[in-house]
Amino acid sequence: MRSSTPALPGLYVHVPFCRTKCVYCDFYSVTRTRGKDAWLKSIGQEILLYKDRFSRFDSLYIGGGTPTCLDGGRLATLFQTIRRHFRFSSNAEITIEANPDDLDRQAAALLKSLGVARLSLGVQSFDDIDLAFLKRRHTRAGAESALEAVIGAGFTNIGIDLIYGLPGQTGERWIATLERALSFNPAHLSCYQLTSEGETPLARMVGLGRVSLPGEEEEADLFLLTSSFLGSHGFAHYEVSNFAASRRLVCRHNQKYWNHAPYLGLGPAAHSFDGSTRWWNYRSLERYCGALASGMRPVEGEELLSEEQIELEKLYLGLRTSRGIPLPDLPKESMPAVRALTKAGLLTVRGERLKPSRRGYLVADSLPLLLDP
Repeated sequence: MRSSTPALPGLYVHVPFCRTKCVYCDFYSVTRTRGKDAWLKSIGQEILLYKDRFSRFDSLYIGGGTPTCLDGGRLATLFQTIRRHFRFSSNAEITIEANPDDLDRQAAALLKSLGVARLSLGVQSFDDIDLAFLKRRHTRAGAESALEAVIGAGFTNIGIDLIYGLPGQTGERWIATLERALSFNPAHLSCYQLTSEGETPLARMVGLGRVSLPGEEEEADLFLLTSSFLGSHGFAHYEVSNFAASRRLVCRHNQKYWNHAPYLGLGPAAHSFDGSTRWWNYRSLERYCGALASGMRPVEGEELLSEEQIELEKLYLGLRTSRGIPLPDLPKESMPAVRALTKAGLLTVRGERLKPSRRGYLVADSLPLLLDP
């Protein structure tokens, strides 16, 4: 791929605590209340390991888990520790993930006072039947109350996370959730297909035949319905699962992953990438804290990527986004495949860029293989 001006890195902090676990969630988190102070101390110790390696960031993303299950004092300490040792650009994007059940006007005002400008709210559905199945702690009314609270606190850059493809969910019910989400004028929507992952309760229910998820054709129909509906309301479908009300409201931090830009991840199970090396922390709160208490990096594994691996990843990640990839960077041997995939309506050529179409997003993970000469 052609070289370009290096992007500033992004900083991610993983808060591994949840009050309860949702049936579908495969992200690392624990539901016990103890360990928060040890985690917070360890984050400070891990920061010291990298404070001279990354000079400046232009995004900070606090994710989880459920960051908003931390009390105000711990959240304030976390932000103070981060700012004491790391520098940020003047226009840095600061995001925190939040659960509706944790947000009222006072909690939202606290987040705003800490410098948070972008909220990612895990609503998942405005349908109480769906929320009960997913084991979410909030109801439709609770989600609506949380959104009213954050809007009342002055937040304008609000993202709403939603899930589709639930058992028995019809297109009409899904559109009703999208319509209710749009009534709050969100800046961003993330719409994820429900999938059976790892050792989750959902995976066990599917394996036992107690739950049946939609088939491939139904999933494709819901995906295309989502893209078409949100597109008709002015949202840019800029990544497989992500939509922004305007191009300036895309999630800058998440774009670093898709654009293969550097990022530093702190906390258990967090991943990092410096442009050539990728490393990941222990997926265990105890091992993470124990390593740092012993003066060691809490790294479970790392890999140095070859130039070939980096180019392949750029191709794979680029074809998940509306930005696509530079067409001149593909070898001439790939051109027959480009023409065939364009004719099939899976790719489009805009200027010198090759981009996935709406239907191309459905097979985004396969496109790099199809282009391999």
